[in-house]
Amino acid sequence: MLRSELIARLAAEHPDLKFEDLDRVVGVILDEIAEALARGDRVELRGFGAFSVRQRKARVGRNPRSGEAVKVEAKSVPFFRPGKELRARVNGGNDPETR
Repeated sequence: MLRSELIARLAAEHPDLKFEDLDRVVGVILDEIAEALARGDRVELRGFGAFSVRQRKARVGRNPRSGEAVKVEAKSVPFFRPGKELRARVNGGNDPETR
């Protein structure tokens, strides 16, 4: 689903709200999540999942074309861990981690 599709779906479910207002609301939510992650904070949306930042150490990688060794710098990467309810919903009502 694209951001525009999400906004269109929200607009269809809430015809009393303007498309432009919904676009702004979705933008603010996504910006706040991104800003929190940039600060190194964790964002938890109960029933959906948690966003956090993980650190990757520097390493030596390989150029896939030439096979040449390439130095890869340390970096921070966003990480998402789905919540129990989301895992169950994606797996047809069964949470595979509770088996």
